[in-house]
Amino acid sequence: MDNKHIGSDFDDYLKEENIQEEVTAAAIKRVIAWQLAEAMKRMHITKTDMAARMRTSRAVINRLLDEDDTSVTLATLTRASVAVGIPLKIELLPDKGS
Repeated sequence: MDNKHIGSDFDDYLKEENIQEEVTAAAIKRVIAWQLAEAMKRMHITKTDMAARMRTSRAVINRLLDEDDTSVTLATLTRASVAVGIPLKIELLPDKGS
């Protein structure tokens, strides 16, 4: 049984399968959606309240909280962070091989 992935890095596997960007975006979105939902719970903010705070529709809030929808914009993320009073921090980190 010869498995070329034994001992390899998971990121290498994702690159080889050409799914690294998709998987990374999905993972980031899941964390952001969870963090926003938790902040809303702590602050007792409903989706309707959140939409009003962000001056948008409930449909946008549903997409924002949908962990599978990775099409959220920076503008929407910024408005959401302001709405819950939590600073948004986005940064590019150097590759671990750099």
